[in-house]
Amino acid sequence: MNDKDKEKHVDVHTESAGDEKHKEEKHPEHEHEEHKKKKKKEEEIDELKKALEEKEKQIEELKERLLYQQAEFENFKKLKAREKQEVLRFGNETLVKELLPVIDNLERAIEHAGKTEEAKAIAEGVALTLNGFLKVLEKSDVTRVEALNKKFDPNIHEAVYQEEKDDVEPGTVVTEFQKGYVMDGRLLRPAMVSVAKKPEKD
Repeated sequence: MNDKDKEKHVDVHTESAGDEKHKEEKHPEHEHEEHKKKKKKEEEIDELKKALEEKEKQIEELKERLLYQQAEFENFKKLKAREKQEVLRFGNETLVKELLPVIDNLERAIEHAGKTEEAKAIAEGVALTLNGFLKVLEKSDVTRVEALNKKFDPNIHEAVYQEEKDDVEPGTVVTEFQKGYVMDGRLLRPAMVSVAKKPEKD
């Protein structure tokens, strides 16, 4: 290789190295653009994260509302079931209450029946009618309130009179003027009674 060829080879090599160096160097404006793009991308990611968090929050709120509505619906179903049960249990309550005075009258008729044979025959017929009514009441779970000789209970007894008694504990029912009735645990009519009290000292 002669001297001219050597000079050309050196120049080419120098020029090539210069190009590589130029390629490696980044222009400040180019770096600024890349920084802006990177920042914009990060902002977009942050916005997407916020949007995702908001959607997740909305989903949780919807879940809570759904659970609340389901609970409300279950309570509504239970309430309607109880109301239906109440109707089935106490649907005849009004009719039964209307029958009670009839039963009272039949019992009084038997109690005050005369002693003649004719009166006894009539009383027996009335008793049969009364028993028929009582059987109907039994089928509707209607029972009589226990009162006579029992401790006075304001929940099922109605005191209309007090009697002085020295041989009976005060507060004991000593007379029953009208029978009380209960229907499947619910009071239809309290028993009208008189209650014993201590005699007043002279």
